Amino acid sequence: MVNKDYTISLLQVIGDFLELGHVENILAMFKQDTGLYNLSADLIRDERFSVRLGTAVLFEELAVIRPNDISLAIPSLIPLLHEKNPFLRGEAATILGIIGSPAALQHLEALAADPDPQVREIITDILKQGTEEPEP
Repeated sequence: MVNKDYTISLLQVIGDFLELGHVENILAMFKQDTGLYNLSADLIRDERFSVRLGTAVLFEELAVIRPNDISLAIPSLIPLLHEKNPFLRGEAATILGIIGSPAALQHLEALAADPDPQVREIITDILKQGTEEPEP
């Protein structure tokens, strides 16, 4: 069992590094410890824009170099899709879209009728990308 204080400290360190633009350091941490995917939702909840942006950049990198691991974040992200705050729903949808697996995308289909127009737009764009034929 992971100590709650340790997890909070770890989140602070990861957030601080992402805020400073040190995505490569956090990338190395995620490569070393796949358990960090469980912190994905907590990173999205961070009040700092640069941390949330860094999380998206992190997942874009992980999608290229660790495509088999990034789905480990899905269980952490799913609860955010049901948050009252549309911002959190949109951020979680964005990361699930980056993950792009059928398991990630299936959770987005239910949000296609989200009451928030920005969330609907994010979902529509992600689902449209998932159905487009790749260029030869």
